[in-house]
Amino acid sequence: MKLFPYQKIRPEQDSLIKNIVLALENKKNLIIHAPTGLGKTAASLAPCLEFALKNKLTVFFLTSRHTQHTIAVETLKQIREKYNLAFHTADLVGKKNMCLQDGVSLISTGQFHEYCKKLREEDRCEFYLNTKKNSKNTTETDLMLGNLRQLGPKHTEDINELCKEENLCPYEIATLLAKESSVIISDYSYIFNPDVSRSLLRRIGKSLNECIVIVDEAHNLPKRVIDSATKKLTSFILRRAVQECNKYNFTESAVKLTTLMSSMAELVDYGKNNERLVSKEEFMTLVNEIQNYDGLINELEGNADFIREKQKSSFTGTVADFLAKWKGTDDGFTRIFSYNDQKMTLNYKCLDPSLITKDILKNIYCTIAMSGTLTPTEMYKDLLGFENAEEKVFKSPFPVENRLNLIVPKTTTKFTERNDAQFKKIADEVSQITNAVPGNSLVLFPSYFIRDNVYRYLSEKLDKTVFLEIPEMSKKDKVEMLSKFKSYSKTGAVLLGNSSGNFSEGIDLLGDLLKCVIIVGLPLQQPDLETQESIKYYDLKFQKGWDYGYIFPAFNKVLQGAGRCIRSETDRGVIIFLDERYCWPNYIRCFPEDMELKISKDYLNDINNFFRP
Repeated sequence: MKLFPYQKIRPEQDSLIKNIVLALENKKNLIIHAPTGLGKTAASLAPCLEFALKNKLTVFFLTSRHTQHTIAVETLKQIREKYNLAFHTADLVGKKNMCLQDGVSLISTGQFHEYCKKLREEDRCEFYLNTKKNSKNTTETDLMLGNLRQLGPKHTEDINELCKEENLCPYEIATLLAKESSVIISDYSYIFNPDVSRSLLRRIGKSLNECIVIVDEAHNLPKRVIDSATKKLTSFILRRAVQECNKYNFTESAVKLTTLMSSMAELVDYGKNNERLVSKEEFMTLVNEIQNYDGLINELEGNADFIREKQKSSFTGTVADFLAKWKGTDDGFTRIFSYNDQKMTLNYKCLDPSLITKDILKNIYCTIAMSGTLTPTEMYKDLLGFENAEEKVFKSPFPVENRLNLIVPKTTTKFTERNDAQFKKIADEVSQITNAVPGNSLVLFPSYFIRDNVYRYLSEKLDKTVFLEIPEMSKKDKVEMLSKFKSYSKTGAVLLGNSSGNFSEGIDLLGDLLKCVIIVGLPLQQPDLETQESIKYYDLKFQKGWDYGYIFPAFNKVLQGAGRCIRSETDRGVIIFLDERYCWPNYIRCFPEDMELKISKDYLNDINNFFRP
């Protein structure tokens, strides 16, 4: 491997590289489950870059994590310096996150694109005007590009700072650099959102069949695509649209939207857990009683254009967009109306990401989808619509003796057994385990409700400082809590969180910073209507409804949380799966083969022996 950035290649890493080289040479797709620590970033970028340079292709490294952008940039820097190569790299995040205009963080991504387009069309963005003049680069732009070519790979934040000093548009500069780059680091949307992808590829003069795409943390891709293809209309959006229309004297439109909100309230069915299926025709009939459906869309779109001239965004435009999307297909989608705490939501929900990804994957030169929790690989092949793809599962590169994986079948969070006696029992087990661990422990619960009920009994039993995760923490709050938690590594602290929360994925606590992870229960909620529809859909398509629509997605959260413990080859730690159901055949089959699980009721003895010097 000529372009590998480090001195030593680990055996599993070498095997991964060889598989990637074969996939590139044979123009095949690759779906890779490779546990944390294998070095996937370097092992994928090095062979892909080498192949791309030889064959005049472009590598897209897709990741949603800020830290992975940084790691990819640093890896490419090392390759560039070690081999004295003059290739170029561009780092792109969402356009809104690269914008230097004041106040853009307060508007939604969809609204931002309309706002940005309006500013450019009306020559009201100084950053764009300083970057482009009559569709040509300004002198300042050419100087900036020349500077960036010499500096080598730069993170988006560095580009933003450099552009801020010169009053240039960071997004325009980054896309101009992307036009001549061999590697583009970006978010999933730049390839897997058709509108965004078409726009970028047109701007940089590339086509999908000239691209090698590496999808990092690929277990997140199905949900990201589903969320992108899903549209919602809420009572909040309607109220704000009414306010806008009244503010700008679109009185008739305001009355129609108020009537629409009242008509939506007629969809409430209190006998079905405040949610129900709605057909396309049922909702369109409600709208047609107010005004011709397409006529209302046109009216609201016209109003929205005017409103955007006066302010950055328009909720009226959001309503028009939803009405237009609602006319779409029922194939792979479901339509759900829900009512909670006076909030109404009409959801045109995508169930099948392959409706979007299948054709994209078919046109890409080669796609390498990889993650530390991409099991079963067959599911991701099905969900994303991969063709001509090979599946590879790699073992953990870490020494087996450095980890202890225990199933402790003494409690359960099963819905029918959630009561005070069970919460007290869980508190007993968690306190005994965390008190025995010489260092920090992370305890993840299926929900904040269960966490808080267990904590009522747990707080008095713990010998260590306790941190309680808060739902939807800001990035700043998350960093601060982690920093404080880390400071207790010698004496030990306990962080109580949620399996779907802030600390279940995307954090690295290396060395002595984390000694134990306890996964309390299985994050299986009672199937809501959306989950039921997913199960039904995947039963019809693959005869695997419960697996693809319910069990495997929940188990992925389990494995993500468990993966927080061992992050390097020198880390040592204990992972506890605390629920009797982990022993059941239907669930134990979901663990990767190399987990080497031990079912233990004498867990304290096992933990003490493991940590004994």
